[in-house]
Amino acid sequence: MPSSAAAKRKKPEATGELTPLIQADLSRVEAVFTDVDGTLTTKGKLTSATLRAIEWLNAHHVKVVLVSGRPAGWGEAWVRQWPVAGAIMENGALHFAWRGEQLVKTYAQPPRQRVSDRKKLHAHVAAALEHVPGARLSSDSAYTEVDLAIDYAEDASLGPAAADALEAFLTQRGVTAVRSSVHVNCWLGRFDKLSAVRRFAELEWKKTVRADERRFAYVGDSFNDAPMFGAFPLSIGVANVRDVLEQLDARPRFVTRAREGKGFGEVADAIMRARRRST
Repeated sequence: MPSSAAAKRKKPEATGELTPLIQADLSRVEAVFTDVDGTLTTKGKLTSATLRAIEWLNAHHVKVVLVSGRPAGWGEAWVRQWPVAGAIMENGALHFAWRGEQLVKTYAQPPRQRVSDRKKLHAHVAAALEHVPGARLSSDSAYTEVDLAIDYAEDASLGPAAADALEAFLTQRGVTAVRSSVHVNCWLGRFDKLSAVRRFAELEWKKTVRADERRFAYVGDSFNDAPMFGAFPLSIGVANVRDVLEQLDARPRFVTRAREGKGFGEVADAIMRARRRST
């Protein structure tokens, strides 16, 4: 096992400048999978401009699916209140999707395994909190069902070194631990954002996410988005992804000019312009 989270991350092969979003061919995009924190939110808040961008895509039959490490409870509220087609929550542990007028909830693991893994996870995380001084569960962990999150940059200010130490400690104990822009998310089980997006597309839309996929785009900004950046030809980082670029296992193919929610607005505008040109 690696001795630190930094050691287990491989530097991407491509070290040059990211390709500007304007060069992406978005003319065939049917759906946008997007991270939430630091991608839709701006300084932790969802602005009216970003909500209008989601509404605009939805009105033009481009589906938006949220992909987040946040708790299941947050996901249900988002899907019921926002103009989105679904939400993949807790880094892929479960998803919500509209099937007609019914909101359906689907887990990645069977019930017995979830219960067993949850008990083990609590023990591992308790040990990690003792190992790293000042570490504590995120305030929203009370609303999770499968994973747990340790706060390092939301209500806490532990810094990247502490986040690395938490990741390394948990990884050595067989726990999957991945940083978002605010938390170290931890879970037991063979799922992540990418496997969950593939499962969502197959179950809800009867579509397979292909290696040369041009119907779906992914937008993100942080470490736990790396599997998506590596798998999606139309992977897009909002500009703040540059803050962690050299530490990502896989980089986005394209990057916006603006950071956070304004960057997502750029993506929505680019998709709409591409669709108009192709018709």
